[in-house]
Amino acid sequence: MIYLDNNATTPVHPEVLEAMMPFLTDHFHNPSSGYRASKPVKNALATAREQVAALINARPDEIIFTSCGTESNNTALKSLARLIGRKKSRVLTSAIEHSAVLRPIEAMAAVGFETRTIGVHEDGRFDLEELAEHLDADIPTFASLMWSNNETGVTQPIAEACALLKEKKAVLHTDAIQAVGKVPVDVRAVPVDMLSISGHKLYAPKGVGALYLRNGFRLEPLLRGGGQEGTHRSGTENVPYIVGLGKAAELAMNCGKSQISELRDHLEKRLSSEIEGVHLNGSREHRAGNICHVSFDHCEGAGLMILLDEAGVQVSTGSACMTGKQQPSHVQKAMGFSDERAKSSLRISLSRFTTREEIDTAADAIAKAVKKLRAIQSPLTGPVQVYR
Repeated sequence: MIYLDNNATTPVHPEVLEAMMPFLTDHFHNPSSGYRASKPVKNALATAREQVAALINARPDEIIFTSCGTESNNTALKSLARLIGRKKSRVLTSAIEHSAVLRPIEAMAAVGFETRTIGVHEDGRFDLEELAEHLDADIPTFASLMWSNNETGVTQPIAEACALLKEKKAVLHTDAIQAVGKVPVDVRAVPVDMLSISGHKLYAPKGVGALYLRNGFRLEPLLRGGGQEGTHRSGTENVPYIVGLGKAAELAMNCGKSQISELRDHLEKRLSSEIEGVHLNGSREHRAGNICHVSFDHCEGAGLMILLDEAGVQVSTGSACMTGKQQPSHVQKAMGFSDERAKSSLRISLSRFTTREEIDTAADAIAKAVKKLRAIQSPLTGPVQVYR
């Protein structure tokens, strides 16, 4: 199988697994315990915090370990909601956020918060002029704006957005789950207040994440109890997975110049030259190096995905969280795509383990699948649903 759905999840890096293993066996102790055997566990926790902090140029005491990116997003948003309150406050987000941001904000709107959604341009980037129109220094405001989109890979003008928000004394959380480890992220250069990370998007296991909390910024905990993570997130830490996240962060720091974007460009060149009716979606300049988001005229993306799966190539039509839902992607609709174009899209996401041979095999399989699907379509009825 050729795995090209790395924005859904990445394989655990062998060095990450190796780093984790001692803490699944010999060093199983609770890091909060007082006896000598717990010291290596406590030290490993501290090292992981330093490794994750270094990846985004933060301080170790600004890193809070969580169970996943969704928890990080919810912790940030629900904390801000409690601190700022619903009276005479405003919540801003964009039309292309992940559901782990959109659903909590919908819940805020349901209990009386004023919420506003910022649109995006056709290239998938925030409309900064529209953002500025919603800012008022006299209205307490907090915003959640993603750093890099999970479907298209388009990186957002987060530095410019942050500057606008700070000028109006607004608070900024960013979902950087698809950015950290893929594009440069520096919380000193871009002084966001909170930032979410998910381990399984950068070669650590599922079930671990982190939340950056700017030093001195107050947090209302989502989980209360024993006071772990500096009282910010109670619950005994998942040390093996946290160690894995730390190692993954270290590897991301040291991986050097990535060849992923060259392979991505090679794939896009082949698809564009060998298949008619191909559209490469999103900004060409501002995007993560591992993503090819592409639409095919007169082809249903779900059908293509099934045919490719049968051919041994694993891709997706969008966010894994939305798989199985029939409506077109809200991200692509926000970019102005028609329903037909949105439903004809594939998200092809590479990893540092992807090879050129795999890309060439995948390109051949995609061309074949497009040809087959178009051949069985009826001009009267439109795309035919393809089943296994």
